[in-house]
Order: sequence, then structure tokens, then C-alpha cells
Amino acid sequence: MSEISKHNAQLIDEIRELINQSRQQVAVSVNSAMSLLYWRIGKRINEEILENKRAEYGKEIVAKLSLRLEMEYGKGYSKRQLHLFIRFAEVFPSVEIVHTLCTQLSWSQIRQVIPIESELKRQFYVEMCKHEKWSVRTFQERINSMLYERTAISKKPEKTIENELAGLKN
Repeated sequence: MSEISKHNAQLIDEIRELINQSRQQVAVSVNSAMSLLYWRIGKRINEEILENKRAEYGKEIVAKLSLRLEMEYGKGYSKRQLHLFIRFAEVFPSVEIVHTLCTQLSWSQIRQVIPIESELKRQFYVEMCKHEKWSVRTFQERINSMLYERTAISKKPEKTIENELAGLKN
């Protein structure tokens, strides 16, 4: 291969890498913005419509709202999705925490931890996912395999898990 060909090949490889990095940054940025939007929608519905409690009236309003949003924006705003957004805002009430979470996990990963009732267990999975850089599939497999419970039962009492989580955050 001539010197010019080697230089061209290297240049092409470097440009490909730049393109791929930019695409990845755009994907992360879009995902973060969408996740934050979902949280804001859930927070707004909970505060303005449900007023943090009004169940029957709220269900009716959420159903009507979802119909309007689905007509305009598609199935991503179904009644089921809106309830997921509401739960997201309940589980993670602080915008600062949500902002950080959205930059580190995808919406698909965040969706996996929303149903987890225990805050410590949820925190365990979030930190492990961030630290281990799990894919969505791997993350779901770890949750389904009850990694938290197996870790806690086998050798890690709650206090130890809390300490390990603190260490992972540093």
C-alpha cells in the first residue's frame, strides 16, 4: 500500500470515528431530553390534574388526555404510558436526580426500575447498570434473576449494600 493510500485509509478511519462519536452523542442527548420530558409530563399531571390524590376523577382526565395526545403525537402517549410517566415522577421526585439519571441511563433502562418498590433495591440496580454499563437486555436479565436479592441473601446485608452503592457513586 502506498503512503498516500495509508494516509487516506487512516483519514477515512478517523472521520468514521468522528461521525460515530457524534451520532452516539446525539442519541444520548435525544434520549436524555425525551426521558426528562416524560418525567415533566408525569410531574405536571400528578400536580395539576391528580393533585397527588384524586383517583377516580384523575383516571378519567388521564384517559381523555391520552386520547388527545395520541391523536396528535402517536401511541407513545397512551394511557398506559402516561401512568408510567406519573409513576416516574413519583419514584424520582427531584428534577436534579432525574436530570442526572437521564444522562446516564436510557429511557428503556429507566422504565425497568420504575416498578421496583424498594428505594434501596432501585438504587442498587441503577448504580450497577451505570457502573457495569449494562445493555437494556442485560439490565432486565439482572433484575429478573433477582441479583439484588441474591446479593443481599448470600453475603451482603442491607448496610453493606448501602456502603457499596456509596462507593460506586464516587
